[in-house]
Amino acid sequence: MALSREVYQALEDIVGPDNISDDPALLDSYVYPLMATSLHCGPFYRVFTPRAGAVLLPASTEDVQAVVKVCNKHKIKYKASSTFWGAMGYPSHEDAVQLDMRRMNRIIEIDRKNMFAVIEPYVIGATLQAEAMKVGLNCHMIGAGAGCSPLVAATCYVGFGPDSFYMGVGAENLLGFEWVMPNGDTVKAGSLGSGAGWFCGEGPGPGIIGLIKGTIGARGGMGVFTKIALKLHPWPGPTTLSASGTPPAYRAPLLDNVRAFTVCFPSWQAFADSCYKLWNAGMGYIAHRQYNKLGRDLKIPMIKILSDPDKTLSDLEEMLEDPENKKIAEESKYDFELVLAGMTKRDIEWQLKALDEILAETGGWKSEFMSRPEIEQWSLLYMVRLGHKGLNLVYGGGYDGSFAQNGPPDFTASYIPGAIEFKKSWEKKGAIVAAGGDSGMGGIGGMGGGGSVGIESFVHFDPHDKFSTEGTFEYYEAVVKYERENGLPPGLQRLNGLSRGSDGREFSKEVRKEILSAHPQSAVFRYQTKIREIFNPNDLGDAYYVTI
Repeated sequence: MALSREVYQALEDIVGPDNISDDPALLDSYVYPLMATSLHCGPFYRVFTPRAGAVLLPASTEDVQAVVKVCNKHKIKYKASSTFWGAMGYPSHEDAVQLDMRRMNRIIEIDRKNMFAVIEPYVIGATLQAEAMKVGLNCHMIGAGAGCSPLVAATCYVGFGPDSFYMGVGAENLLGFEWVMPNGDTVKAGSLGSGAGWFCGEGPGPGIIGLIKGTIGARGGMGVFTKIALKLHPWPGPTTLSASGTPPAYRAPLLDNVRAFTVCFPSWQAFADSCYKLWNAGMGYIAHRQYNKLGRDLKIPMIKILSDPDKTLSDLEEMLEDPENKKIAEESKYDFELVLAGMTKRDIEWQLKALDEILAETGGWKSEFMSRPEIEQWSLLYMVRLGHKGLNLVYGGGYDGSFAQNGPPDFTASYIPGAIEFKKSWEKKGAIVAAGGDSGMGGIGGMGGGGSVGIESFVHFDPHDKFSTEGTFEYYEAVVKYERENGLPPGLQRLNGLSRGSDGREFSKEVRKEILSAHPQSAVFRYQTKIREIFNPNDLGDAYYVTI
């Protein structure tokens, strides 16, 4: 059932006739193919998120507040999204109101002295980074890439990224913020709430980051964040990170004080030991196992293709047979990417010496291939900018993660070899891309200063092929069983599995309660239910905010 004319007119009065539509063709452009990345609770094949009742583009906090109040008055669910990276940005119910936040795209302020920026929802990482670098600063870049919203990463989800070791995850960078609560009231939190400016998220005004964030975040299911302040970090490089080359082979000039390496080790244990040593030394600007998302066997040919404008994906099969590529792949089984940034000449000199010492102590080495000037130029720009994240989809058009258990490096070293062999055995069945088993990507530091490692095993597949889609779902089911049998905590492949049934629609409250009540920490969801009942009395969010 479409929105009534009364409701539609009330919303049009808020945003204007040019910024709202219920045209079915336009609404269908806002649905999301669940088979592309959200196989957590499928099997999905040719299943899309529900069609909204209307999509509208607010331009201010006042617009958002007025829209939310209309939704409360008429008991209509709503969902706000900025860059629509995944299914969580889309409504879970037919005829909900979809808020597209792209008109709220301003960088309101960059405070160079106090090192923070105030932004609206549709500011993307690339834009904020470019402006911050002009004044010698940089922003945390979420792992999803430069095209995504730092506001969402800080308020609504986990916000991990390759630079989290140095800059922290999303929530660690959240300062003052403005929140339109589910009932339509607006809260200014942190120092902003006492009129003291944007500089702090936990006071002297209301400190409610734990309420709105928790561990993962409400994922758009608890109101709308309209402005936030984000902590910025030192950037010792040039004010403009110039790029040259033919796409996608963009390169940045090599810098005296910013260097990009891929460091390799003889075993997983040596890999783990190097993490501890890196953390203890307090060095490293970006540390991440990034390119392995392309697959152990495929990554070297892919890097050559991506860094050479004369090569294309059609060269991949031939390049896989190249003995040099096989040799490089064998030498880089246990590796990660490392960017060092020296704030002074002496600083970078010390870091380079410290890195050599860490490698000597762990039996590691710098990849000669990745240290070739033209490859380092490409890798430096890639790691600092994160502008190529769509490569997740390049092999078949679909991807999703599995495993990704987060913990100390020794824990990672203990379980990841088995996970690799398990995935490799499933690649032979033909439903998922044969990438060499090890397609594990993850940060070398799951929080500011280090502390944990999580390796997400990427799964590439063809969402338009029923055999591939259903076979990928079977793989996820097998991973869950493997984890239980081997005493591992739940992995990434069930992160969204409490939201939707096999038809793509949101689970009923009864089904959700049955699933979550059996959870070993079910009290968490009961308390989140109490929070939802207080702040969202009309239950206008969706099940991505996980409650019983």
